[in-house]
Amino acid sequence: MYTKTVLAVAAVLTALLAAQSTPVAAAAPSGTTLGACGPGRLCLWPKPDFKGRAQSHELATTDIESCVALPPGTSAQSLANRTGRPVTTYQSAECAEAGEFETYPGRGTWVPQTPYEVRAFKIWER
Repeated sequence: MYTKTVLAVAAVLTALLAAQSTPVAAAAPSGTTLGACGPGRLCLWPKPDFKGRAQSHELATTDIESCVALPPGTSAQSLANRTGRPVTTYQSAECAEAGEFETYPGRGTWVPQTPYEVRAFKIWER
């Protein structure tokens, strides 16, 4: 009886530890793979399901807590946040909160379809 209890507790702890180290990922539709995005980067794709040529931003070249507009005439419809910091995306190219905006955790978040076209973002300190 004691051995079964120890094994059950060990199995639960192993599952909890694995869940903590697994990136947070939105459920990808059948046939969709997560977009490739290196550690420490924010990757933005112009089309849903990580399609099209990705824009990649890293902390070394991005001002923290500053509004970063995507190039004029471009937007993103899927993203991966691997910066280790929260990132807020904005429908507005000026990071205006009058439009839609959403904040994504930085431990590893893949979003195959954003709820609006992303035109700007901010990477937060914490």
